[in-house]
Amino acid sequence: METIDNKTIRDLVLTSKEVIEILDIKRARLSQMVKSGKLMPIKKNVYLLSDVLKRKEQQEELRKKYYRPSKSKEA
Repeated sequence: METIDNKTIRDLVLTSKEVIEILDIKRARLSQMVKSGKLMPIKKNVYLLSDVLKRKEQQEELRKKYYRPSKSKEA
């Protein structure tokens, strides 16, 4: 069995604040994502890095698919 030290654990988990920064979302949106099951904490306000990175990738794909920039009013 592989030995895991505290540094390794810190490298694999994120706090809510770090998740909000990585996903570029507001705290309210993070709460919505948790309630809807889109992102699950392993403990209150603690998330796996791999889950967050997977969600970021999904978000980027969705933004490419659905984002429509507002039309300029200069015309």
